[in-house]
Amino acid sequence: MMRKTFKGLVLLAFFSVACFVLVLYANGNYTSYIFPKQHHIADGNHIRSQEIKGLVQMTAKVLNVTHEETQTPPTETKPLGRCPDTPPNLVGPLLVEFDSKRTLDEVRRLIGHDLREGGRYKPPDCIAQQKVAIIIAFRNRHEHLTHWLHYLHPILIRQQLDYTVYVINQDGEGVFNRAKLMNAGFVEATKEYDYDCFVFSDVDLVPMDDRNLYRCFDNPRHLAVAMDKFNFHLPYNSYFGGVASLSKSQFLKINGFPNTFWGWGGEDDDIYNRVNYRGMSISRPDTAMGKYRMVKHSRDLHNEPNPKNPGKLHQTRRTMDKDGINSLKYTVKEIKKDILYTYINVDIEAPLKNGK
Repeated sequence: MMRKTFKGLVLLAFFSVACFVLVLYANGNYTSYIFPKQHHIADGNHIRSQEIKGLVQMTAKVLNVTHEETQTPPTETKPLGRCPDTPPNLVGPLLVEFDSKRTLDEVRRLIGHDLREGGRYKPPDCIAQQKVAIIIAFRNRHEHLTHWLHYLHPILIRQQLDYTVYVINQDGEGVFNRAKLMNAGFVEATKEYDYDCFVFSDVDLVPMDDRNLYRCFDNPRHLAVAMDKFNFHLPYNSYFGGVASLSKSQFLKINGFPNTFWGWGGEDDDIYNRVNYRGMSISRPDTAMGKYRMVKHSRDLHNEPNPKNPGKLHQTRRTMDKDGINSLKYTVKEIKKDILYTYINVDIEAPLKNGK
C-alpha cells in the first residue's frame, strides 16, 4: 500500500512540473528555467520537438524508477516438509459421550469443509508420515456411524494423517462376516490410492485420547486396549479385537483376514494367531492412551454367536495360506462418495443362517 501511495505522489509531482513548464512555454520564458544552454536553430518547430522529446524522456525515466522501486520480487514456493513424528495439535484425553442426538447433516456442516469428497483428508502444510485407509465393516449401524464420524474426523485431522474413511456395507440380510468385509475394504481401498497403512475399526468404538495414533508400526498394532465395556482393561492377553492397524506388507504377510468366520466371534483371535505364526508380535499403546468408549447396543440380527467359530481357531496354522485375501470373493454393488466417507456396498455371498 505504501509503495502504491509513493508511486502516485511521484506521478502527481511530475504532472505538476510538466504543467509548470507548459505555462512558461506559453509565456516564452521557458528556456531560462528549463533549457538555459539551448542553442537556437532556425527551425523553431525543430527546437520545440527536441524540447518535447526531452520532456518525454524525463517522464519515462521517472516512471521507470517508480516501477523499479514498487516492483516486488516473485515469491518462491517452498516444497512441503514431512509432518513431525508427534503431531503438534494433539489435546490428549477427550470427553466422549453418545447422549447427544446427532445427524449426518450436522456432522457434514461441522466437519465437511475440511474434507474432500469420499471422506478424504491431507494435511495442507506438511507431508503426512503415512497414507492411511480407515476401514469399517458395516450394516444397519447409522446412529453409531454418525457418532464415529463426529469424533474421529477431528482426531484424524489433528494427527496429520493422509487418510480416507471407507464404510464397507454388507449387502442383504445374510449372516454377517466382519473379517471378510475388512478384506473387501482392503482390496477396494488399494484400487484408489497407494495406502501404506490400514486401520480396521468397529463402528461403535471411539478413542478417548487423540494421542493414540491411527498409524502403523513395526509390528501389527492393537489400538483398542482399554474399552469401557471391559472396565478399561484388556480382557485377555491375546485379545486383538475392536480396532487394529497393519501395514500393507504386514497384512499381506498373514494373507489378510479369514473369510470363513460367519456370525459373531473368533475372527480377531484367528488374526492374532496369524500374526504369531508369521513371526510377528502385537504392539499396543498404554492403557491410559488406549481407552475407548463403546456405543451401547443390542446384538445385531444375523450376527449371533456362531458355535462353530471357536473350533476353527485350532486350524489357523493349516488354513491361513488358503483362507484369506487370496481366496476372497465378493461383488461390488454400489460405491457412493459422501463428503464424510466412501460407502461401498458389497455382496459377500452370505448364507441366510449360520451353517458354516
